[in-house]
Amino acid sequence: MATKFSYEKTIEEIESIVDDIENNRLNIDQLADAVVRVSDLLKKCKQKLSDTKAVIDEMNDGVKG
Repeated sequence: MATKFSYEKTIEEIESIVDDIENNRLNIDQLADAVVRVSDLLKKCKQKLSDTKAVIDEMNDGVKG
């Protein structure tokens, strides 16, 4: 069963990975994996923001119309 997406937890994970990168806690193999992971997480966050904006825009259109 898939877990529900949490924007806040995803941001926390991104911040943790960035902290590891900035503080040189990753070897080169881990760094490559971390960059891919952050890219994937950022795409998910962008999609969540886009979906949320669409819902808000739809609600606003309903109020105006």
